Amino acid sequence: MSTYIPVIGITMGDAAGVGPEVVAKSLTHASVYAQCRPVVIGDARRLEQAIDICGLTLAVRRVNDPSEARYEQGTIDVIDLDLIPADLPFGELSALAGDAAYQYIARAVELAQGKQIDAICTAPLNKEALHAGGHKYPGHTEMLAHLTGVEEVSMMLVAPQLRVIHVTTHIGIIDAIRKIEPGLVQRTIERGNATLVKAGIAKPRIGVCGINPHAGENGLFGYGEEEEKIIPAVKLLQERGLDVTGPLPADTLFFRAGRGDFDLVVAMYHDQGHGPVKVLGLEAGVNVTVGLEVIRTSVDHGTAFDIAGKGVVDEGSMLEALRQGAELATRR
Repeated sequence: MSTYIPVIGITMGDAAGVGPEVVAKSLTHASVYAQCRPVVIGDARRLEQAIDICGLTLAVRRVNDPSEARYEQGTIDVIDLDLIPADLPFGELSALAGDAAYQYIARAVELAQGKQIDAICTAPLNKEALHAGGHKYPGHTEMLAHLTGVEEVSMMLVAPQLRVIHVTTHIGIIDAIRKIEPGLVQRTIERGNATLVKAGIAKPRIGVCGINPHAGENGLFGYGEEEEKIIPAVKLLQERGLDVTGPLPADTLFFRAGRGDFDLVVAMYHDQGHGPVKVLGLEAGVNVTVGLEVIRTSVDHGTAFDIAGKGVVDEGSMLEALRQGAELATRR
């Protein structure tokens, strides 16, 4: 009995950043082709430039859609949108590159919705360039939600010994505290729980962060945010049989999760969840968008304009994002 090998659409990201190099380097690895059938949605000429910069021995083959791809190691199959001029500099903010990054994502969503690809794996985009290109989204997560017609999704970061899902992401801390409420906390936990069940964890152990230091210490810190915004959701889900604990002090919870006490940490805001994961190393983390009908994974690093075009970027996070995407697609 043959095992299905999923087709993964890799979006090239911001062409002025490290995306083209990360994609090219990743597709030199035999392990990628053992896990999935990769097709790049981007610009063929830019990938050729990245291949030269990195000193790689790869060919680029232009295709119109995934059905034309050969998926052979040594040749990158590219759905070529041909949006990037040959003289676009690396490492500089570009509205043109920002618009192109959006167009790659939009095409990938079309392919996913048409069942031509099984998952999307994204190289990094630059939010400022995206906005300059006319697309006013805080990032990939919100853009994908809009393009797929989903009202609410969650960001989950996955590292070798840590998984973190976020109740809020790309908003200021004061706005985040205002936005957090029991319904949102509940839905976030439910999305995380469902994702881990699909990934093969029958009853995920979920730890929930507080908002304040020491999770408020029974009202000593803050203004009762934990009691008002988090505890009702935790109690409701416990009554429904989910293994949910909290709210707990974030510092203690992340330590306990790192040693294996929990399968998932629920962070209340962006930096509360991102900080611990990034301490483990940018190459270790993968960003998974939870709540979409489309599987989407991503590198957990930015466009790195400071090293773009130099051939020195590490492809570890992209390799892990491709592995996770293939695993989720296969299980589905």
